[in-house]
Amino acid sequence: MYVSTRGNYKKARASEAIKLGMVPKGGLFVPDSIPMISMEELYKIDGDIYQELAEIILNLYLGDYSEEEVKDCVISAYNMDNFEYLSMAPLVGLKDEAYILELWHGPTAAFKDMALQIMPYFLSKAIKKVGSEKEVVILVATSGDTGKAALEGFKNVPGIKIIVFFPHNGVSKVQELQMTTTDGNNTYVVAVKGNFDDCQSAVKEIFADSSFKGILDNHGYELSSANSINWGRLLPQIVYYFSAYLELVKKQQIEPNEKINFVVPTGNFGNILAGWYAYKMGLPINKLICASNENKVLTDFFSTGVYDRNREFKQTNSPSMDILISSNLERFLFEITNHDAEKINQWMEELNTTGQFTVSEQTKNAIGTILAASSASEKETLETINEVFYAEGYTLDTHTAVGVKVYNEYVNKTGDKSKTVIDATASPFKFNSSVLEAIKGKEAVQGKDEIDIVKELSEVSGLPIHRGLKDLDKKPVLHKTVCEKDEIKKAVEKILGIVGK
Repeated sequence: MYVSTRGNYKKARASEAIKLGMVPKGGLFVPDSIPMISMEELYKIDGDIYQELAEIILNLYLGDYSEEEVKDCVISAYNMDNFEYLSMAPLVGLKDEAYILELWHGPTAAFKDMALQIMPYFLSKAIKKVGSEKEVVILVATSGDTGKAALEGFKNVPGIKIIVFFPHNGVSKVQELQMTTTDGNNTYVVAVKGNFDDCQSAVKEIFADSSFKGILDNHGYELSSANSINWGRLLPQIVYYFSAYLELVKKQQIEPNEKINFVVPTGNFGNILAGWYAYKMGLPINKLICASNENKVLTDFFSTGVYDRNREFKQTNSPSMDILISSNLERFLFEITNHDAEKINQWMEELNTTGQFTVSEQTKNAIGTILAASSASEKETLETINEVFYAEGYTLDTHTAVGVKVYNEYVNKTGDKSKTVIDATASPFKFNSSVLEAIKGKEAVQGKDEIDIVKELSEVSGLPIHRGLKDLDKKPVLHKTVCEKDEIKKAVEKILGIVGK
């Protein structure tokens, strides 16, 4: 069963939590208890580890889905049509104690595919389970990668429309083309004259607007979300933390039950939170290391206990992490305070009204036992790509480079030599200009079209262009809508053909 982080909703079954996406009056769904798992049983898994592991973990959380239904979701999502490798997320040794977990071998070249290939199957079954006859409208705010992954996962799914909002001129050209060239009879893409936080805040406001939802209801629509605010999006991400660990055991890189670290490039806090749930389920984790870019609101929070979004928003070369309001932090704080909804309400209200809140020293210390955090500048990000390319022969994208830089800093500071897995969240081809600039210098990209840069990066790195990014320039742009940041609700009304208040 699932409860609201703000204590403002009855206990809900998994299907209801997934269909709603977000608690109707504000707040996020979390499981009322976290199931433990026997690592000894997991060590016995043989054959297609990822699929079997996914079934075991998902069944623990999807209480009103049958084992057969879960298996159907897993087989439909995690297969060789959708992913390039049977392991879904291969591990690559980097140096010494570090490994890269490549989460970008799905159809859109980003880690979001790991969840968004299976989530539409969760949602389709949830709609049937709750007996809804309305058409579901998925609203997505994206800083770049979630948008395309959600569009790809939900396009042409019967009974569902999906509307994606992204910051105008705030994503890479490849990310923009991936979204605006998406076909499908139920897909809509809108560029917003603002940043990601503007998009995300507007979507959250729509979810919490009961009068607007009433209007939608009268027109036969109901809302849901594909962002990581939806538990059905966050849940599948738990799986790859276990799969990475089991692969290290299988390759005899670690002993069974040996504690390891995970480094996670972090924006909205969903990916690293999935790692925390894995830890609470019994995965032997020593430290979760939160890596941020120059928008280091999380780094500062974990250092001081003060969350303060009242700062300059920076557009960086790791744009998917250009975020000042990390939505999933609310879930983490609810869990770390033993489900204290009163505190969460207080902190979220303060964040909403003053732009900041402060947690107690006790809460800050509790976080510090499992979590470390730091950040990387744009310059450091490029330097890290260059260093790793020439020293290790490995090509990082900008977000993963932030993770590597933070990992190196952590080891130098702490001397912790635990084996460490660094989440690689995107293909280097998604952020080709920055990656090529890092490898060959600024003059290598000046005056060049991004599509030409993709080809050159392939030659320089020796990597094939990711199949999801090939020939993007040859596809027609199907979505050209641009709106102001305060017109997002109007854009939804126009797309759905309704007139609201």
